[in-house]
Amino acid sequence: MNSPTEDSTTERASRAGYWSKSLRIVGIVLSVWLFISLGCGILFRELLDAWFPNIGGAPFGFWMAQQGSIIGFLALLFLYRFLMNRLDKEYGFGEGDPS
Repeated sequence: MNSPTEDSTTERASRAGYWSKSLRIVGIVLSVWLFISLGCGILFRELLDAWFPNIGGAPFGFWMAQQGSIIGFLALLFLYRFLMNRLDKEYGFGEGDPS
């Protein structure tokens, strides 16, 4: 039978693993968001205008700054939800799981 210190050590290690993976997911999602909003909308606008066709009569870089960044943000919300739910289930924090 495990002693209370062994259980708390295991639980602490599990929480530390969960926390580090959670921070990694947040970092990746924020990095992609930064690339989409700042990179595609502002920094690479001229490159996108030259390489991609117009959308709705507007240059692609302008479209990314106005509409594409919003669509990308919504896609990232769903991706974050999916990844965090999977992580929660992996560590036993999912809905309906006893905590």
